[in-house]
This record gives sequence, structure tokens and C-alpha cells, in this order.
Amino acid sequence: MAGSMSSSSLLRGVLSPYEAIGGNRPLQRFLVSEFVSSIGDWLYLVAMLVVVAESSDAVVLGVVGGARILPYVLLSGVGGVLADRYDRRRILIATDLARGVLMVALAAAIAVGAPIVVVVGLVVLAACGSSIAGPALSAYLPSLARDESELGPANAAWATLDNVAFIIGPAVAGVLTAIGGASGAMLLNAVSFGVVAVVLASLPPTGAVAGAAADALDAASTNAASTSLSPSGLRALTRQIAAPLLVDLGVSSVGGALGIATVVIATGTLGAGEAGTGWLNAATGVGGVVGGVAAGRLVDAPPRRVLAAGGIVAAVGLVALGAADQLAAAVVLVAIAATGLLVIDVANATYLQRVVADETRGRASGIFHTVGSLAFAASSTALPIAAASIGIGAALVAVVIVGAVFVATGIVLVAVPAETALARLSLRVLEASALGSLPVSHLAAAAARATALAVESGDTVVAEGEPADAAYVVERGTFRVTIGGRRRRELGPGDLFGERGLLLGRPRSATVRAEEPGSLVRLDREAFLALVRTDDRAPDRLLALYARRR
Repeated sequence: MAGSMSSSSLLRGVLSPYEAIGGNRPLQRFLVSEFVSSIGDWLYLVAMLVVVAESSDAVVLGVVGGARILPYVLLSGVGGVLADRYDRRRILIATDLARGVLMVALAAAIAVGAPIVVVVGLVVLAACGSSIAGPALSAYLPSLARDESELGPANAAWATLDNVAFIIGPAVAGVLTAIGGASGAMLLNAVSFGVVAVVLASLPPTGAVAGAAADALDAASTNAASTSLSPSGLRALTRQIAAPLLVDLGVSSVGGALGIATVVIATGTLGAGEAGTGWLNAATGVGGVVGGVAAGRLVDAPPRRVLAAGGIVAAVGLVALGAADQLAAAVVLVAIAATGLLVIDVANATYLQRVVADETRGRASGIFHTVGSLAFAASSTALPIAAASIGIGAALVAVVIVGAVFVATGIVLVAVPAETALARLSLRVLEASALGSLPVSHLAAAAARATALAVESGDTVVAEGEPADAAYVVERGTFRVTIGGRRRRELGPGDLFGERGLLLGRPRSATVRAEEPGSLVRLDREAFLALVRTDDRAPDRLLALYARRR
């Protein structure tokens, strides 16, 4: 009885992070549909391996491999731009339906014995659809989280389910291809795309903000997205994503090498053949599931600590893997390495979503998909060459060093909210303002992006009729508000101003001047809109507060 209670308590402890998303039905439907899609993807990949193997042509294998990677490198950036310009849900529906049709065409081509060039062409088109959908998918998930408490668990749940699919998908695909050939697997993948499209059609569109301010805020956000396409906007986006991009480079490099290392170790070092490769691949999936569950527990901890912990676990597993001389030990070590990599991946994705505004999240995801694909392909190519010349153990140590440099540099650059004096001050000021009811973690993220502005008596902070480019909160001093030259009111510590123009996408409606030396906390357009979007009611609440002040 005690053992049963202990097991029950342990299970509740493991699942407790996911309780945060238990009542979010749209998010649950999305996660389940993507789980179905992941299984379908494995049906497709295994079926393609069967087709390539039957061709008995190494050149075809290389062409198919390159054909699957190249579109991600060339089109992910385009997908990111589209994800910021249009409804991400519609992009996903369109690409899912298109890929479903391509899967049917592939099944027909394989069934009738079409030339391999036809099959490769259809594979390229399917990869193009996936590369367009990838950034939209990554950028759409955060919009389904109702508040900050759901963001981390949503990413962890997505990663966990994806790795469960990695475990069961190939097994199901093997059975199906043995029974009905590759065409049957392709048709089932087409069905999975249809299921996902139906589920997506029932979910809310991008930027579904409730209340009278919805249209105005969407217009302001569109303007912000257009502004971010400028050179200055792109430079700002680059600064925001520099740290997580470096971390992702490290994870992608190590991940690509690990995938090839399992084959090299199983078939070469251990002499375990295809069965050994299967065991090590399964261990990768199991490690990913464990890592996803662990990330669900850790994702709200300080990001630097989580990233460092995941890096240490992955490094230990990989270095030890290079010296493993037994299949059982190699299986455990692969699982350990995969656990660490998944923890880093989830923590990094959650950090990226918190620091990048929704209006530019698609482009950020597109950059990640492009750079990550290049790093993954490069390490996958380099690992067997290095293993042949210096041995698999030394090659894995080299991989760990390269990955550690990228991840460690990214960790150093991670802007942990409220770690600097300015961020701590900005957070206190924001909490004391009309923005103080918003989630504290989002306030902290906004504080990390805020700037301080010192003013002297008589200085004009904003001028009536000028474009609205930022919102301000008074930290110290007194400020006079005038409209049409007539004095309307005074602002003091904790007062927010400049928000109306950003929310409505209009020029400044008043002039604000300092009546004495003082200081302000400034949030630029992107930081402010990202902050208020964390609560659907915030725009109307702020506009109502402005109306009462007048």
C-alpha cells in the first residue's frame, strides 16, 4: 500500500508541471494534433528509407538527404516573414493540406513504379512545405498559452510528445511498410496532415485579442512588424536573439553529431549492427522524453542555471559514450546525452519566446530553423570523417568542446531579467504602474529591455502630433501634460503615459514636459506591445484608464 502511494505521489510530482495547461483545451488539441503529425512524419521518413534502399543507389541516398535539408536552409527565412505578416494558423492549414496532397502523390508514384527523379521531386516539394510551416508552428504555440504559467509547460509537453512519437513512429512504420509497402505509410501520413488541418481550423487565429481595442492593437502590431523589417529593426531583433541563437547552434551541432554517432558506435565500435543502431535510436527517444519531463519541472528556474545544468548532463553523457564498450552502457549514455540536450532545447525555446515580441517571433524562428539546419547538417557530415581519422571517442570530445563553446557563450549573453541594476529599477517602476497587474515574469522580461531616460526641467518627452514610438513610466519627478497648449494634468512617480498612441496606432495626442529634473523608464514599441499582449484585457483596461484620466 505504501509502495502504491509512493508511486502515485511520484507520478503526480512528475506530471504536476503539466497541470498548468490542463484546462486549456485549444492548447491540448494543438499538442495532440502535432503528436499525430509527428508519428505521420516518421511513417513518411521510414517509408522513404525503404524506397531509397530498394533503389540500391548511394547517389540517390545523398540526393534525397540533401533535398530534405536544402529547403530548410533556403526557405525558413521566407516562412518566418510570412508568419509575421499573415495568420499563422492559416499558413499551417495551407501547408498541411498541401503536404497531404503531396503524400498522396508520393504514394501513387511509388505504387506505379515512377522514376526516382519523380519521387525526389515530390520529396523536395514536401520539404518546401515543411520549411515554410516550421517558423509559423514555433511562433503560433505561444499564442495558445493563456498566461505565463502555461508557456514553459507547453514547450515541455510538445517536446515530450515529439520524442514519444520518435519512439513509436518508426516501429509502427516498420510494421506498415512490411505489410503494405511504402505507399501505405505515405497515405497514413496524408491522413495525419488532414487531421491536423481539421484541428487547426477549430483553434483561434493569430492575435485573437478580446475587447474594443482588438482591431487597433492588431493594426499597431502590424505597424511594429513592418518597422522591424527596417535595418534598425533587424539589428534590434539580432540583439534579442543572439544569446538563444548561440545556444541553439551548440544544441544543433551536438544533436546532428549524436544522430550519426549512434550508427558509428553500433555498427563499428560495438559491432551490434542494425539492431544496435535501433537500440541507440530508441535510447535517444527515451532520453528526450525524460528531458521533456525534467524541463517541465525546471523551465521556470533562472534560464542560465537550467541551460548550464542541461549542458553538463549532455557533455558527461557524450564524453562517456565515446569510451563505451558495451551496448547496454552505450544505450544508457545516449539517453543521458539526449536528456541534457532536450532540457537545453526547451529552456532555450521558452527564453526566446519571452524576450522576442510576437510581431517578430516568426522571423526569429525562421532564423533559428535556417541556422540550426546548417549546423545539424555540418556536424552530421563532419562526425564520421573525424571518427575515421581520430577515433569516435576523440571525435565526440571535439563535438562536446564545440557545442560547449556555443552554449557557454550564449549563457553568458542571456539577459536574465532583473539581474542588472537598471533592470531591477525598471521592474520596480513597472510593478508600481498601471502595468503592474500583468504577469511578473513578463514585467521582468520587459524590464530587461527597458531603458532609463534622465530629463531636465523644461525638457519635452513627447510632443503632440508626433509618431508614437514608446511608452513611459515616471520613476522620479513631475511632468506637465498639455493638449492644444492647454494644461490638462500632472504626472508623478508610477504614472504611465504614451501608451494610447501605441495601442491605437495613432500620433501623440498630448505633449508631456518635465517640470523639474527627473527620470523615466522607457519601453519601445515592440517591448510594450509584447508586454500588453500577455493579457487579452490589458489594452481595453489601459484605454479605459486613459479616458478616466482625461
